[in-house]
Amino acid sequence: MPSIAQPAVPAEYSSIMENTTEFSLDALKAPFFLRCAALFIDYIVVLLVPVLWLLISTFFGDGPGHVLISSTVWMLCIIVWLIDFIGLPLFRGQTLGKMVVGISIIMRDGRPARLGSIVNRNLLGYALTVITLGIGFLIAAVNGTGRALHDYIAGTIVVRARKQLS
Repeated sequence: MPSIAQPAVPAEYSSIMENTTEFSLDALKAPFFLRCAALFIDYIVVLLVPVLWLLISTFFGDGPGHVLISSTVWMLCIIVWLIDFIGLPLFRGQTLGKMVVGISIIMRDGRPARLGSIVNRNLLGYALTVITLGIGFLIAAVNGTGRALHDYIAGTIVVRARKQLS
């Protein structure tokens, strides 16, 4: 009976291959300052809608004293927020800010985050972080895993990762 030949692994790579079984996502955790930068970029994107509306209305309208933000503009803000904080993380694992700084949201076991986790993280988790006056976010700065309150709620971790364009 013929045997199947095993691929030869050079000796210098055998120790590397053995160490990969002890791989930890905590080693890839995103630094706190990158998380802050990504969040700052995301909120700039969301606030861009009403700010642009106010600028356009001021220059082309009746002047600065008569500018109002309509419900349509607020609806556009909500749509931009949903796309950035729910849609993009669901399909890419990254918000726009996370894409810019090169970090990504994944499940604690390394799988891509699913809809339930993203919703728990970005709706419930961020709401609790706001209620705690930002302490929920500052947890990421002081703990060893780099996870914030919303990451603990959703079972996620934010790691350094760049998505490759296909």
